[in-house]
Parts: sequence; C-alpha cells; structure tokens
Amino acid sequence: MLEAGTQAPDFTLAADGGGEVSLSDYLGKKVVLYFYPKDNTSGCTTEACSFRDDHMRILAAGAVVLGVSPDSVKSHDGFKLKLSLPFALLSDPDHEVAELYGAWGEKKMYGNTYMGIVRSTFIIDETGRIVKVFPKVRVKNHSQEVLDVLGAQAAA
Repeated sequence: MLEAGTQAPDFTLAADGGGEVSLSDYLGKKVVLYFYPKDNTSGCTTEACSFRDDHMRILAAGAVVLGVSPDSVKSHDGFKLKLSLPFALLSDPDHEVAELYGAWGEKKMYGNTYMGIVRSTFIIDETGRIVKVFPKVRVKNHSQEVLDVLGAQAAA
C-alpha cells in the first residue's frame, strides 16, 4: 500500500454518468480517494452514506470525494441515484488503479481466501501528494476520521 509522503499515481477511470475522471483533474484541491468492494452491500452503503452526510463539511475543508470500486458504470449510476450521492463513483473493473494504490489484495471470508478490494482511503493534498492513508477501513465513523485529518491540515 502506498504511504503518506509519496506522490499519488495519476489515473483516468470511467465515472458514473458516462464521463471520465483523472486524478490530475483535481490538482489544486484536496482529494479523498476511497476504495470500496461493491455497490449495494451493507458496509459499502454505510460508508457511502457517511461521506454523503458529511459531504458539505468535506467540501468546506477544500476537498472532493472520489469513490472507486470494480463495479460497472451502470452499477455506479444506480447506487448513486438510490443513495443520492453527491460525489463521483469511478469504475475500476480490472482493478488496475486499486493495485497501483495497494488497495487490491488477499482477503478471507467464511474460511475462503480470495483477491479483492481492501477497503482503504487516501487523502491527497493540492499538489498530488498523499498526506494520510487509512488501510483496512472500518466504515463506522470513517468520514469523521477523514474530517479530522482535513481539519488538521486546514489548521496547519
């Protein structure tokens, strides 16, 4: 997994609504880049809703939110509409970007081992440098953890 202090790798992915988004589009802004396993699952819904509910505070801290999963754009469109998400969801079906960031790895569930998204969040500063990594995120109160870091950055 990438570490704080390193330059965030640039990427371009298909976004909900049919366009494309590149990380470099956001130079000059802070970015909350979060990787999640699957649309319409309980943990991912909880996480997305917490970012939605805190979205205005995140914007006020000078940041944008980008969610990334292997799901299709069509799946993202439905998920975004269903939950009224005000931020972009990006499709990484071949998990190339997740691998770049170290958010793709071995997971275990019910005694089975498989490869999948390791739920993680990266806070990237205005110059494209990673300032904070949250590996193996627990969804409860995660958006508040992100806000705490953004607030500390704003105070610095």
